[in-house]
Amino acid sequence: MSDSVFQPADGTNDDRRETTPIDAIAEEWVETLTELDPAIATWIGLPGAHSGYADYSPDGHARMISATRDVLSRLEAATVIDSVDLVTKTEMISTLRLDLESDAARLWMRDLNNLASPAQDIRGVLDLMPTATGDDWSVIADRLHNIPDAIEGYIATLRQGSDQAVVPAQRQVAEVVNQAKQISSPGGFFDDFIAQAGAFVAEDSALDRKLASGASAAADSYRRLEEFLSTELAPLATTEDAFGRDLYALQSQRFLGAKVDLDETYEWGIDELARMTREQEDIAREIKPGATVAEAIEFLDADPSRTLHGTDALREWMQKLSDEAVSALAGTHFDIAEPMRALECRIAPTHDGIIYYTGPSDDFSRPGRMWWSVPESVTEFTTWREATTVYHEGVPGHHLQIAQAVYNRNQLNTYRRQLSGSSGHAEGWALYAERLMAELGFLDDPADRLGMLDGQRMRAARVVLDIGVHLGKPKLDGTGVWDYDYALDFLTKNVTLDPANVRFEVNRYFGWPGQAPSYKVGQRIWEQLRDECKAIEGDSFDLKAFHHRALNVGGVGLDTLRTALLAPYSE
Repeated sequence: MSDSVFQPADGTNDDRRETTPIDAIAEEWVETLTELDPAIATWIGLPGAHSGYADYSPDGHARMISATRDVLSRLEAATVIDSVDLVTKTEMISTLRLDLESDAARLWMRDLNNLASPAQDIRGVLDLMPTATGDDWSVIADRLHNIPDAIEGYIATLRQGSDQAVVPAQRQVAEVVNQAKQISSPGGFFDDFIAQAGAFVAEDSALDRKLASGASAAADSYRRLEEFLSTELAPLATTEDAFGRDLYALQSQRFLGAKVDLDETYEWGIDELARMTREQEDIAREIKPGATVAEAIEFLDADPSRTLHGTDALREWMQKLSDEAVSALAGTHFDIAEPMRALECRIAPTHDGIIYYTGPSDDFSRPGRMWWSVPESVTEFTTWREATTVYHEGVPGHHLQIAQAVYNRNQLNTYRRQLSGSSGHAEGWALYAERLMAELGFLDDPADRLGMLDGQRMRAARVVLDIGVHLGKPKLDGTGVWDYDYALDFLTKNVTLDPANVRFEVNRYFGWPGQAPSYKVGQRIWEQLRDECKAIEGDSFDLKAFHHRALNVGGVGLDTLRTALLAPYSE
């Protein structure tokens, strides 16, 4: 590959790259973002005692948009010095322009859903706060006391939206009402959370009172949110779940960092779902001759050697499998620097069934972490379903991808290391990583392959469901257009989740359009890029070198990634 302005930085280079004017703009933007939203500083692990929240009110949003316009203007006028600059400028401009388009579409006034809206984010940042000392818990108490203002600002924004008939769907309002009720109940999240400070409050009565009053204030604020949603917003919320083509196209581009033909992608999703189904059926018969997929699953679920009992056993199994993957892949198929080899597997403090990853702090003092939020009623876990999940969330999935960008500090500014990127890039890579592990032989056990395909089939199904619902596509059976009941039945037939989780997933797709397809569509683009590079390089193509180049670009939109990886070949 020839040198090019798009040549990705080499994270193994010990020479620190000289800071450019574009780097300076990017660093200042990180400072601005963390000032406007201190929770961002917690999420990326910046040093300091971060106890504040963003101003979620319309005035706070206006300040954010003003800052966005300012940095965009400065970036557009800035001169590119080198390859890293060009990627930074391209990616930041694309992201900032999409932020402004979303503002113009007034999406911020209806930002409420069952998984990823301020209703969850305000609480969620607490999971990442340090808890090792009494001072840490004092900062947590301060943030608990700041939750009421954050909730009131959020309510003001939703109220302004309702005044302008820009409202979320009734279905999403009902979901968040239930979540707020659970969080704020006596003995709920906040009481459980501060109970972890037992050793410190036993020695400090003032801290005990401060935490107790903070937890009480936080719980009261979520009760206030529940009341507002139930009595004021719910009667005004729309009965229409679909976002429509224009808003959906904007959301799709945001989550992918790429423009795709939505109609072609829908048809591809239908074909991909059929392919995943055939693969599952073939492996089911390999597991148990003549078995259907359901019968093979029943057979595996009854196998005691594939069952874990209790969350301690689950965490230990996750950690062991993760450590083995790091050891096997380092130096063979990937470059994994020493600081990146630490990956903690944890049981999350919540109980919603979600499995997720949080990246390391900028100095790696807080390692990357894989979290499993286990429902309270669940006590048994099947390893055949989840081996691929460990690879998805850990190595070579999210951890390798995100930690590599953090490690590449000699070449990438803080924005590029910690804040840039897209769901399509991150989740597409994680699905690519699952398939890669199968190609490399780590899923040779048919049961583990069935588990991988179980997840991949679900991701293909939701491409079809998500686009079908929000674009008003005809049902696959030809009986009208997609609606909630049809979507629920469709997903039920294509996943092995329990009914409660199926309903949660469908509600997620209805309320967070464009995000769910970004996994499978992102995987498609990653695989296309690998195939294109391989076709160009021929026999000289080296998979490890491809991974090295691609991951050293850092988190970007997929259009930026495509240009960065393919432009050198056209010179």
